[in-house]
Amino acid sequence: MPAVKVRPVAGRRDLNAFIKLPFRLHRDTPWVPPLIMERREFLNREKNPFFKHAEAEYFLAERDGEAVGRITAQIDRRWDEFQGGNDVMFGFFDCEEAPEIAVALVETAAAWLRERGRERMLGPMDFTTNEECGLLVEGYNLDPFVLEPWHPPFYRERLESLGMTKTMDLWMWELRLGALMKGDRFHDFIHQAAEQSRHEHGVVIRHMRKRDLEAEISRFMEVYNEAWGRNWGFVPITEEEVRFQAKNLKPILDENWAMIAELDGEVIGAALTLPDINQVLARMKGHLLPFGWWHFLRRGRHMDRVRVFALGVKPKYQHLGVAAALYVEHIEVAARVPQKWGETGWILEVNEPMNRAMEGMGGKVIKRYRLYELPL
Repeated sequence: MPAVKVRPVAGRRDLNAFIKLPFRLHRDTPWVPPLIMERREFLNREKNPFFKHAEAEYFLAERDGEAVGRITAQIDRRWDEFQGGNDVMFGFFDCEEAPEIAVALVETAAAWLRERGRERMLGPMDFTTNEECGLLVEGYNLDPFVLEPWHPPFYRERLESLGMTKTMDLWMWELRLGALMKGDRFHDFIHQAAEQSRHEHGVVIRHMRKRDLEAEISRFMEVYNEAWGRNWGFVPITEEEVRFQAKNLKPILDENWAMIAELDGEVIGAALTLPDINQVLARMKGHLLPFGWWHFLRRGRHMDRVRVFALGVKPKYQHLGVAAALYVEHIEVAARVPQKWGETGWILEVNEPMNRAMEGMGGKVIKRYRLYELPL
């Protein structure tokens, strides 16, 4: 059998092969094809603001001239600043099942990073914890929701056989809001905290306005960076990165599910819940043309679930029951829109307060993503 060769992506043709490889590898699986045009822009070093504070190399593994695997290696100076250490990351890991392909990919990425004086490789991250990250290790039979990756079970075997060990698990919780509207309730302490937040402390929950999206995004970013600042692996997102992501999210943003918590006019909390556009993307096969646009325009007919992408409260206000008020608002929204259930997370396995809150709302962990580390 011909040897596996790994080389850097060079030019548009290689980049197309890099983007389209999982379309072949994951055909007839739960994996959902992204929009090819969106992936091109995301990987464009001139357009993605990630590259203003980072560098990355993209690699293709080939056998007999055919792409059989891919990986990225990246160094993020903002990770250095906010997380410390001498870490680097890998991402966009995909390959055929032959073990030598994974070996060649990981060794090539590790060598590139080692040459730059780094000591530990973490991942997968595409490119940071603010985007798709983690390797699926539980929930292979389930559909991935918006901004969730999907991987076949042998990926875990390949990475662990190369000496990678777990550094952190990320949990996805399933929450059935429909059952709550039929008489079931969150745990009483959640309802009590929500009532106190609104009526005793004066917290107001309102919905983001798409017509004022630029300002709303700035308000969300303020909460996001402050509320998640103490979490493992968190790197504050820049304003340029927020706007870059918002451009892609705007077409699917639903004002019903995008929430702001205010106290005396100050933004103190936020929740960004996204209708699951993957239910539409699965029909579009990565393209807007010739018929993808039709599915996209009819997206409201297909989406019956959501993903709670981010929900947080500024630390100095976390004793006011703001998170509980946002949870209860989700029930009230579900009563009037087509989406009656969804997933919340990811949530760090060590985040006890959030995981206990999910239990209090009747949730259950249905997927786990794992971040690995490898000494260099």
